[in-house]
Amino acid sequence: MSVPQRSAGDEIVDGPGPTPGKTLRARLAAAPTLWTGLVLVVLCVLFSAVRPDAFPTLFNLQTLLVQAAPLLMLAVGMTFVIITSGIDLSVGSVLVFAGVVSAQTMEALSGGDATGAGWGVIAVGLLAALVGGAVWGVLNGLLVAVAKVPALIVTLGSFGAALGAAQLLTNGVDVRTVPAALRETLGTGTSLGVVPNLVILAAIVTALAGWALHTTAFGRRTYAIGSNAEAARRSGIDVARHLVSVYALTGVLAGLAGFMSLAYFGTTTISGHSNDNLNAIASVVLGGTSLFGGVGTVLGSVIGVFIPAVLDAGFVMAGVRPFWQPIAVGAVLVAAVWLDQRRRRARNSR
Repeated sequence: MSVPQRSAGDEIVDGPGPTPGKTLRARLAAAPTLWTGLVLVVLCVLFSAVRPDAFPTLFNLQTLLVQAAPLLMLAVGMTFVIITSGIDLSVGSVLVFAGVVSAQTMEALSGGDATGAGWGVIAVGLLAALVGGAVWGVLNGLLVAVAKVPALIVTLGSFGAALGAAQLLTNGVDVRTVPAALRETLGTGTSLGVVPNLVILAAIVTALAGWALHTTAFGRRTYAIGSNAEAARRSGIDVARHLVSVYALTGVLAGLAGFMSLAYFGTTTISGHSNDNLNAIASVVLGGTSLFGGVGTVLGSVIGVFIPAVLDAGFVMAGVRPFWQPIAVGAVLVAAVWLDQRRRRARNSR
């Protein structure tokens, strides 16, 4: 029996294809970043309607952006870790430790003179914060990737150890001799009269991280390891080395967040970051990054960071008791994980 020949222009139809309506619904269902963005827009519209005199103002926008900037650095680093199917519970404590190391370094170099410290002292303080964060990140990565200790246990241990180390260095007393130039320029300074410098720094770092995750070999390896670590290993990726690099990057960004917090508050705020690790994880998951690994975007994490910030500010302005804020965030977080599980089950059943 001869098989009929087809020319290159002939259309081959194997069966009924998906209708445009079904295709659009499937794409929307698979776009968690879009849904998270819509939730953020709805919250902003709702609070603007409730308090039109306070919420949709330039001052409130600047305050939201500045307060979210250090948390955004933690969330960006957490995005890389969770995409690899890992977790890092230590970022809040690493932030505190890096801030303490940076503050004490600048204090020693300036002799405790906050007004006389120049940009050379500040640059060394920034380097100290980044190195302090990187040390904890590399330690976490080595224990996870080389010693094969579960990431949850490793980072839970370093969560307590980093905070304890910060308290030992300061005897539990905050360092307040932060250079005035740092506070006035990065902490409270603005560019073009309206854009806080702290926000500009956070935006630049976030853009670079997004570029690295979505366009470079480093990003492709991160996704590959999260999707299937064994397959990534067989394809030639040094999984252990890459995981150490990812955790080191997270530590460096936590160190930068510590330096930014130092610039904004003018003190180390040792007891002020106890929930930052959970807030960072919640922001990343709300932004569509899967806790099972292999899926996530930096843009989604950026959107996710602002949902708790908007809820917090909106509840205060609307006169709602602030205790409702963690309840609302928790409910949205559980819903996000539930939807992620549904998407995974739908993909696996095909």
